[in-house]
Amino acid sequence: MNLNDFEKTDYNGLYISKVAHVTFGKKYVARFQYNKKRYVKVLGYSKKDNITKRDAISLMNTYKETIIATQEEPKIEVKDENVNQSITNKEYEKLVSQNKEMKEILGNYKTLDKNIMKSGIKKIYELEELKHYQIELIKLQNYLEKENKRMIILFEGRDASGKGGAIRRITRYMNNKHYRIVALGKPNDTQRNQWFFQRYIQHFPTGGEIVLFDRSWYNRAMVEPIFGFCTQEEHEIFMEDVVNFEQDLVRQGMILIKLYFSVSKDEQKRRFDRRINDPLRQWKFSEVDMQAQDLWGEFSEKKYEMLRRTNSRSAPWHIVRSDDKFLSRIEAMKIILNSVDYDGKNYAINFEGNEKINISVQRELMQMRKSANY
Repeated sequence: MNLNDFEKTDYNGLYISKVAHVTFGKKYVARFQYNKKRYVKVLGYSKKDNITKRDAISLMNTYKETIIATQEEPKIEVKDENVNQSITNKEYEKLVSQNKEMKEILGNYKTLDKNIMKSGIKKIYELEELKHYQIELIKLQNYLEKENKRMIILFEGRDASGKGGAIRRITRYMNNKHYRIVALGKPNDTQRNQWFFQRYIQHFPTGGEIVLFDRSWYNRAMVEPIFGFCTQEEHEIFMEDVVNFEQDLVRQGMILIKLYFSVSKDEQKRRFDRRINDPLRQWKFSEVDMQAQDLWGEFSEKKYEMLRRTNSRSAPWHIVRSDDKFLSRIEAMKIILNSVDYDGKNYAINFEGNEKINISVQRELMQMRKSANY
């Protein structure tokens, strides 16, 4: 390894390549000494292996522990019938201890459905990973309050695309005095005769506040024209006016983030079926949901037109593929956190977008031209 091609990180023994490979990205390497012997190990690549600095540190520490254990522990072999391989006494005792601990935690786990138990354990790990970003969201909120800045986050997407779940995770630990969730119903007679944007403007944030719109004025771009809640002329006026409206908001200091949760047709059907069959979720299924699959093509046409015509430099769309709920929530949080340079940002966390989940508008439009699945 030529050290001239690498630079030290702020973590002792961890190096990263100065130049990123076009396909593989940057290379993480561990280099350290133990008992007068030098050890070097390639830990992985940022793109090929999707490794972050935090992952590299963990891999290096595991490698170090293996080296130390190998040299220090006497090799007294014990045959373990469960794993069918030779292990040391120390390793065997560790397995017995871990097995005991797991039984104490899980209790009578054999009476539980294995799939339910696996799902529950997976959620525990996911919740722990989410917390790193939720801590950052609190820092962001504190910064907005301190600087008296205003933020609007729009959550758009088809029915069952994961908007509500993402909003709940994003606001889970936030100070509820400084954020509001707005989910407007059908306009009343007075609102129908007002300027279209007026009923949304009255919910806009004051200084230091975040407002999250669970569906927004973009109802007029997709839902309303499909179900006949507005005329074609009203739809076209909206499509012509909305870009200038959003540019004015941004020009006046509003931080505007537009998220579109893009669920596939098959995954939407799976979620609908679950809602129908699960008594705890049946309340989520509405008459509009019943038509969503039948009207998939019409929604796709309006979605394509909306993304093409309303994506602007001052207020771009962020497409979040949401078939995997957990990954989509992580990416939504990253997008929000990357929108502001707030104080105390923890750069040990991975803020880089996952290219498989967080994709560009151009890529989404191209995919829609090839397939009707989005």
